[in-house]
Amino acid sequence: MAAGAIGVNTAATPFGHLGGLFILTHSDFMDPLRDASASLERQERHQQAAPPVTFTGRKTLVAAAALVVLIAGALLIRPARTGDDARPPGPSERARAAVGMGAPVAAVDLVALVADREKWVAEHRDDEGSWAVLGSAYLEQARRTADPAWYPKAEGALKRSLELRPAEKGNFDAMTGMGTLANARRDFGTGKKWGELVRAQEPKRWTAYPVLVDAYTGLGEYKAAQAAMERLVELRPGLAAFMKASQVYRDRGWREDAAMSMEHAGGAAKAPAEKGYVLFRLGELAWERGDHTEALKQYEAALRTDPGQAGALGGRARVLAALGRGGEAVRDYRLALGRAAVPALALELGELLESLGRGDEAKAVYDGLPAQAARTGVNEEVLLGRFEADHGDPTAAVRRLTAEWSRHKSVQVADALGWALHKSGDDVAALEYAKKATEQGVRLADFAYHRGLIERGLGDDAAARRHLEEALRTNPRFSPVRAPLAKEALAAIGKPPAGGPENMQPTKPWVAPELPKAKPSPKPKPKPSPSGR
Repeated sequence: MAAGAIGVNTAATPFGHLGGLFILTHSDFMDPLRDASASLERQERHQQAAPPVTFTGRKTLVAAAALVVLIAGALLIRPARTGDDARPPGPSERARAAVGMGAPVAAVDLVALVADREKWVAEHRDDEGSWAVLGSAYLEQARRTADPAWYPKAEGALKRSLELRPAEKGNFDAMTGMGTLANARRDFGTGKKWGELVRAQEPKRWTAYPVLVDAYTGLGEYKAAQAAMERLVELRPGLAAFMKASQVYRDRGWREDAAMSMEHAGGAAKAPAEKGYVLFRLGELAWERGDHTEALKQYEAALRTDPGQAGALGGRARVLAALGRGGEAVRDYRLALGRAAVPALALELGELLESLGRGDEAKAVYDGLPAQAARTGVNEEVLLGRFEADHGDPTAAVRRLTAEWSRHKSVQVADALGWALHKSGDDVAALEYAKKATEQGVRLADFAYHRGLIERGLGDDAAARRHLEEALRTNPRFSPVRAPLAKEALAAIGKPPAGGPENMQPTKPWVAPELPKAKPSPKPKPKPSPSGR
């Protein structure tokens, strides 16, 4: 090298291989990271093969200034990965990507992500992005474990992120997290506000639309939910979009479309936790349409794929009970509740025990249910209203569910309120809510059963027969308690009279009526001539 020349080997510098800088937030998909890593590796190999570049004079100053700018810019952005970019993503990185996509996360990856972000924010208190990631990770922990302690932690982390960067300055990750948190607590009005706020500021930000689909569904705004889902599919077709599409189609009663969309979600799923959740949802769809063999297959596949799936374990218990394997069903319910204390599963267990003649055990479950629901940190008014209507005070159930209807006008609330009114003796009012539940589109055996018994209470045997038959046709063993009662009610009503309704069968041969004779048309009067003659 000539005296006085400065030699710079760009391949040897920490940032010499950077062709550009980018930021990957936790709401972005990981493909860009992998593509960029591959591009950087190609550039690095090319630069390592090339000889060092020498700069002299003014060119030296320009190169040095450019290098300083690159280094300063890189220091401003903490890279998502450290070390060798060619390595596969670690547990915390996998969880971070899945949380940003709204996808289920494996338990071990989620624990790693929480530990990683907690350690980071302890030393970097002003990193609003990491606080948002941590809040979303806490929220996923709440979903997996049904442990209410995670909700206030999630809220605290997300609020800290919003303190550092308020909503009006575009902290979309924290805003989306707040909307998801509200929906998880079944505060759908608040979820709607957050989702619409993100959409108003950034209409093409796809992460707002899963929040809006859930919020609109919980509020009973099904057309708006469908519109939000269609926009999501347009902006970001993939796992989250296909799962939301399946949810919307199911609520509209389009079973084939719901199943097909969930199968598309399975094709988009990559991690075992994602695949396990899709299999669980396919099991739920099969159960609702009464295909017990298919439901059992899907639930067991979900458990093989993700053994930590408490929902799939509860689903398998439900199917086993329907197949007459009550002892195995009780075992699975207890295992599921040991993993996630979900009140809905506890109510199902109590009703199964009741149907098996194990009244004392059922009573113990029922006695603990209200306290268990209160500990979840989630709005459980619909569940508690159904429980009170069937196993407690129907009048108290009506008060509870009337208040809930004023907040959330979904088909679930309508069905529960109609049933509570029936149990309290007001079938006229009950029928109005039963119609709201069954005429929206969703096809559930419980809804049809409730409407059938309400109509029977009103003396409308024909309508009652039609809906009780629909319940048993949809899912013949939809409940160990209610399915036998539906069969008894249907038998008590009896079959319709032979020949159908009175006006459908003529009592004497049909004779064509005699048509009236046409009257001759009057002759037109002659018009007077212009001359008046």
